[in-house]
Amino acid sequence: ERGGYDVRQNYPLVAGGAFDPREQTFNRFDNWYGDPEIKQGTLFANFGADLSNGAEMYGWASYQKRDARSAGFYRRAQDSRNVIAIYADGFLPIIAPSVDDYSAAIGEKWRWGDWDMDTSVVYGYNKMHYTIENTLNASLGATSKTEFDAGGFDYDQLVFNFSGVRTVDVAGFASPLNVATGIEARREGYSIFAGEPDSYINGDPTKASGSQVFPGFQPSDVLDENRSAVGAYVDLEANVTDQLLATAAVRGEHYSDFGSNVSGKLAVRYDFNDSFALRGSISNGFRAPSLQQQYFSATSTNFISGVPFDIKTFPVTDPRAAALGAEPLNAEKSLNLSVGMVWQIAAASITLDAYRIKLKNRIVLSENLTQSEIRTYLEGLGYIGVSGGRFFLNGVDTKTNGVELVANWPMETESAGLFKFTVAGSYNTTDVTKVPELSPALATLFAPNPAPPLFGRVNVLSYEKGQPKDKLTASVDWNLDRWGATVRATRYGNVLVPGSTADRDFWLGTKTIVDLNVRYAFTDSIQLAVGADNLFDAYPPAFTAGRNGTVNLNSTGNTPFSGYTPYGFTGRFLYTRLSMDF
Repeated sequence: ERGGYDVRQNYPLVAGGAFDPREQTFNRFDNWYGDPEIKQGTLFANFGADLSNGAEMYGWASYQKRDARSAGFYRRAQDSRNVIAIYADGFLPIIAPSVDDYSAAIGEKWRWGDWDMDTSVVYGYNKMHYTIENTLNASLGATSKTEFDAGGFDYDQLVFNFSGVRTVDVAGFASPLNVATGIEARREGYSIFAGEPDSYINGDPTKASGSQVFPGFQPSDVLDENRSAVGAYVDLEANVTDQLLATAAVRGEHYSDFGSNVSGKLAVRYDFNDSFALRGSISNGFRAPSLQQQYFSATSTNFISGVPFDIKTFPVTDPRAAALGAEPLNAEKSLNLSVGMVWQIAAASITLDAYRIKLKNRIVLSENLTQSEIRTYLEGLGYIGVSGGRFFLNGVDTKTNGVELVANWPMETESAGLFKFTVAGSYNTTDVTKVPELSPALATLFAPNPAPPLFGRVNVLSYEKGQPKDKLTASVDWNLDRWGATVRATRYGNVLVPGSTADRDFWLGTKTIVDLNVRYAFTDSIQLAVGADNLFDAYPPAFTAGRNGTVNLNSTGNTPFSGYTPYGFTGRFLYTRLSMDF
């Protein structure tokens, strides 16, 4: 929990316009800002059995239960979203999802002529069910409950695989041609189930609807969608000469809701000698919109410049969203190019790779559209208390250029043990080359005034400067008999926290984080480890608070750090871990 000191007035003014005396004693560290509380249990089992004729059956099954608790923003006593008769001092609403995760697989490997065959069936299921605690429905007044079943969603996937691998002698090649081919059939389903009525209803049009921090899923959100897909691939690899390794792959897919696509890859590696090689590849990719991106529907509370807005996320298939500019989603497509070198010097190795990735029609979430025209439109549709809308959309193109360097070298000593040194560095830039065009529907809704952008400044800069362009990691791993240790230092480059205008931009600067792990193996199967992530308890810089001519980026006082930081803002993490292999 890393919440800051809440500087806001909490209580309504008393008679004569004076501050309530409780302002002096109220706990102003009232926010929960940081990692959630998590309780988790996992069961996993696998098996294998030898069959006749050298065949082998295998499988596994797992179950995981996770209960989490995290908080929204504190609702002050005087806020319109509070009911003083229930929470005289205000309240901190808690989001408490319960997650169930199942998976199971069964497969068989066997030999068929020159082919090594593998067939399997894999099923996975995930369910998230929300309970909202320490909250209320302000529109129900003093009769409101303080805990709600807010509903949730689930997702399942059934996958059938059938594949084979063999080698084929090809005249003139320096090695046999390795052939891998297979087919995959997949069925996936996604559903949303509603919460209890009090978690979403509105009992007073002048008040916010539903349970505070997370209004429940409504009957209008309920859905049960599914789709199927089938794909086939062929992967070929061989040493064309003693020095030239070539790889070619092609994959075709057909989706029941998106038609067909073909993608492929070509890669080569040329070894000049035993120490030095060059490599390169070109490939294209395809990713169909997920069922969640197409159909997700919910109302959630978003704080924009410190002001709460209940935002409706519309599925793109909803005709009411079309007036906001929503259109059916298309698949994302990518083009990847890379060239690199591999250099072996005695026991040390160095790799250097440069790459370019172009992504077209990236699927993103639109801006929160909270203008008065939007609110009027939503109220006309019966969305009482909803103050904005958003939806998923295509139309963002990006280009990423980067380079990565990795060096490894071991050093073995007679008395001090084995040391393994690693240094890795990367540098990349991302440019947004296209943003979604303004839809005629949205232009009509705002006419004669200009319509807002669907993908604005903050989103663009989040792609371009919201993560480090450069990152450098150096580590040493040491082992001697049953003892071992690893120390790692990671330097993160500068990151921009973009604001709605340039004067609200905030740079996080560079930071080096050190991790340490020490371990001891009691036996070959039992090991004890103690360690520290972020050993020196480093934090990102806190937001400016409006002093010395700076813009106030922490107007409430209780959110001092940015979520853009690549190393978090929870400080040092100490742990002890006992591992046992059976």
